[in-house]
Amino acid sequence: MPIDVAAALAAEPRVVELTWDHKDVLLYHLGIGAGAAATDPDELRYTLESRLQVLPSFGTVAGGAMAADGGLSFPGLDVDLAAVLHGGQRLTAYRPIPARGRAVQSSRVAAVHDKGKAAVIELRSEVSDDDGPLWASDTQIFVRGEGGFGGERGPSVRLPAPQLPPDRTVDRATRADQALLYRLSGDWNPLHADPAFARLAGFDRPILHGLCSYGIVLKAVVDTELGGDPARVRGYSTRFAGVLFPGETIRLRMWRRHGAVQVVATAVERDEAPVLTDTLIEHS
Repeated sequence: MPIDVAAALAAEPRVVELTWDHKDVLLYHLGIGAGAAATDPDELRYTLESRLQVLPSFGTVAGGAMAADGGLSFPGLDVDLAAVLHGGQRLTAYRPIPARGRAVQSSRVAAVHDKGKAAVIELRSEVSDDDGPLWASDTQIFVRGEGGFGGERGPSVRLPAPQLPPDRTVDRATRADQALLYRLSGDWNPLHADPAFARLAGFDRPILHGLCSYGIVLKAVVDTELGGDPARVRGYSTRFAGVLFPGETIRLRMWRRHGAVQVVATAVERDEAPVLTDTLIEHS
């Protein structure tokens, strides 16, 4: 069924209560590769409840409410999950996320763009607790075969990589079961676990969640450029330019900018095929 743009934009915001505790945070951190060096003191801040610091990207899974397939349950968005890819993500961190929390999330369809052969759905979510705003997320969902309805094409914002050698390059290996672990944080799309479903979507095997790569990149930048302090992160935006398969190595090239780190992420084993581009982590 084609996307009903008017119905999607007119839909009432969806308001849900989010709750999480240290177990949810620990599971998310393990899902993005924390604890590979299990007794490393720098890793224990992600894996031991008595020292726990929360990466802001946890906001994309807190309460299980930010999975892309859940966002597509708005009126007018009856789409085939096999045609869905995560196009981009922007997270704004207003203050550190507590290891245990209760908050209210208000989500809406902010825009639907016509890219010709595909549609891009933009979801906006804002999260607050009793002390005020915690974070906001903007999610772009790419739906193949749903374009051509005569809508606005929408903006195209690019962030070209600097024409200079990177200030830092780091590699992060992923596990063969990385997607199976990460999906326990709430994104149950079978594209990331079921080989038959992945083939229907055009892949020869399940792919890693884009938001898993997103978390891996943020953790690497926090660890290497921000002194291991997640509270310094103010914003994080990216475009998902390609896929990473579980078991592959993601290579991060980082350029320091005033108040930010720009990143390009590639898949080492596939001749550095692009994974994340237009990536900027803003910090204090």
